[in-house]
Amino acid sequence: MNPGETLLDLVGEHRESIREGLDDEQHEKLLTRLRALAETAEDDHKAVRNALQGVRLALRPLAFDHPARLAVDAIRFGGAPIGPESVTGARDLLVRLTEPPPGPDTATIIRTAQDRLLEEPALNSLLMCARCHAAGFDEPPPELIRLGDAERGDRYPAFQFAGDSGGPIPLVLYVNRLLLADIDPWGAADWWLSGNTLLGGKPASLLGELPDEQLVGVATALVEGD
Repeated sequence: MNPGETLLDLVGEHRESIREGLDDEQHEKLLTRLRALAETAEDDHKAVRNALQGVRLALRPLAFDHPARLAVDAIRFGGAPIGPESVTGARDLLVRLTEPPPGPDTATIIRTAQDRLLEEPALNSLLMCARCHAAGFDEPPPELIRLGDAERGDRYPAFQFAGDSGGPIPLVLYVNRLLLADIDPWGAADWWLSGNTLLGGKPASLLGELPDEQLVGVATALVEGD
């Protein structure tokens, strides 16, 4: 590996700590030097060598104890051969340095949303069954939202039940059927427990405050895509 490739590999390997070790102006200077290298004619070895030296100098503001600083200082171009790989490498490196940081993956987003829903007040299976039995249900209604919790077992969001000891609320069961809560309990829970601009708040907190028809209408519009 020639000195040019070694230098670019160091920048790529330590790009995050280099960004932290340089202020905005210094980092922009590094990017400018890399752009100059990327735009250099590959067969102009002298120009490539000079552009690489510029990249090296742009890294000098790094602290002496930075993991890349000693390695960068040790690089000597001298008469070592400089090939076109340095130019193509600079182009690839620029993409890595300027692309936006990766966002959370889909699994992380889903897990975060589920954790938020599991923080809401809820009944465990025993309390849910007791409430349903007291309300005259032989079996728990399948429309009840059931959220699986690896640590605490199944959780049944408390808004589905009347007061501190009542059974399932008929309106909630009806809307849950519209939302296909038996198939997508997390999606149904998210509808009830997230802000809704059409209703002016969380649907679960508006039970008994808004007309039943209004809640049903908004849920129906969601399902039908209106």
